[in-house]
Amino acid sequence: MTDHRSVPDPHATDRPSEDTLGRVPEWLRQPAPEVEPGRGDRLRIALGGHSGKLLGGVVVLALLAFFGLVGGLGYQGFQRWREPPAEHPTVSLPVGEQASSSASPPPAAGPFDGTPAAGFPEGTAGIALPRAKRTGAFTEKQVADTLAKVRKALITARLDRTFFTAKDPERLVRQFAPDARAGVRDDFPTGEAGTYSTRLAPGARLTDDEPRVKGRISYRATKDRDGIRILEVTTNFVWAYAFSTARPAPGAGVVVVHDTVKWSVPHPADVTTASAGLWIERADSYASNIDCVALDKGLLALGRPSLAGPADPDPDAVFDPDKTVDLPDTC
Repeated sequence: MTDHRSVPDPHATDRPSEDTLGRVPEWLRQPAPEVEPGRGDRLRIALGGHSGKLLGGVVVLALLAFFGLVGGLGYQGFQRWREPPAEHPTVSLPVGEQASSSASPPPAAGPFDGTPAAGFPEGTAGIALPRAKRTGAFTEKQVADTLAKVRKALITARLDRTFFTAKDPERLVRQFAPDARAGVRDDFPTGEAGTYSTRLAPGARLTDDEPRVKGRISYRATKDRDGIRILEVTTNFVWAYAFSTARPAPGAGVVVVHDTVKWSVPHPADVTTASAGLWIERADSYASNIDCVALDKGLLALGRPSLAGPADPDPDAVFDPDKTVDLPDTC
């Protein structure tokens, strides 16, 4: 577990102090063997995490990553080994307005052929916003503005190639409330930011293909335990990236990230100006077909092939936002 720093009450006008959560307002304190010919793939799973207090609760950012879809036969060879898939619940669906990706996907082509991601919308087309309407103390305009902020942050964090390789994370950090920025900034050197953002490992190269995206967004009005009114937005998305690879197997170059993030915006009447804006309350994610060493640092890179067997989990699960992330750690 990693300790963070905390700060004093956002209603106060004096300079916040620091604890294990960083500068945040008081209302929020609360290597593998080579593949043998004719064999499938082994699913490798990596787990990491951190905890801290955010938005009146304990945050557990469990970075769950598992390795699959690689080897001599790639994704289709992996399918041959699997048992009939079992349905599992993922995080509970939140109450409130929600929307799912609905854009018509382009014809399957290139590196995504032979995988479920071939049927996903490309890039930003996969991020559909629900209809904004007055919710609790938040006006229709405030809801619409909050949804726009979340969508912009998602695009930067998961689809902006300049951000993926930038020396610093400021393109994303500056989109948060001023009091939230120090905490977000601190997540990058520890690797914890990998639960809600994509950064490429040195030497990792994406193809020119747009990432494929599938998921949904919902929102609700609620309060923290101190009575601060907040608009909570939950995003649940699968992001499929095409990495350069010489392996010809279907899906061999596809890295998949599935994240569920709770974003929050406090009512401006309840907090100081520096605390008004976007916050991350909680983030959970897993990644497949990845380099485990890079992922421990919060970086994304294509994994290395390894052997397979019939005990491996359903490979389709990594592409499904509704599948469980509760898998054994084998990374």
